[in-house]
Amino acid sequence: MEIKDLPLDADARAMADLAEVTDWKALAGPDTDETGFEVVKALVHRVTAATDWKPWPDTPGTNYDNMRSWGFETSRGTTMVVSNALVFADVKDSGWSAYDLTPADIAQAEAGLDEHFPDAFELGVQAFGPPIWSSDYRNPDFEDEFWPGAGADKRHLTIWPRQGAVIFLYSDRPTADPLSESVGINYTVYLD
Repeated sequence: MEIKDLPLDADARAMADLAEVTDWKALAGPDTDETGFEVVKALVHRVTAATDWKPWPDTPGTNYDNMRSWGFETSRGTTMVVSNALVFADVKDSGWSAYDLTPADIAQAEAGLDEHFPDAFELGVQAFGPPIWSSDYRNPDFEDEFWPGAGADKRHLTIWPRQGAVIFLYSDRPTADPLSESVGINYTVYLD
């Protein structure tokens, strides 16, 4: 198992960027399977009207046939990936993660997540305030307590409601069968 353990500075910036959005409904689009240039164009229009995020440039020759999301850069240098139904920060140089797991690594991966999740939780509280719900794998009702399936495939989960969205901070649940290739601590904004 390989481990990446980096300072949380980029996560702190990304969470601050997310915390500045006051109305997520303005970013949400129709929850469909549609793809293509018009979907991306509408998405870019909504996001740039509601935030100061700068869209990735439209590169000549880009094939939009299967595209339903687009990237944006924030003033803090965070890359946000946005679709009609969710937003996440593409932060690769921050926090704790493990990869190239083998079945023998599961316990060590769990211990790493348990050790590092509290720091990510504290960042979330600093950015978003007190959560509406927070729990972990030790709760026998964890998977379905907040809503059915919310805790599936997760080891820890914290939730903040926002106008037009909910923010999930979570860690992946490492498993031997099927084998988890990698685990880490992530956050996603699910748009209403």
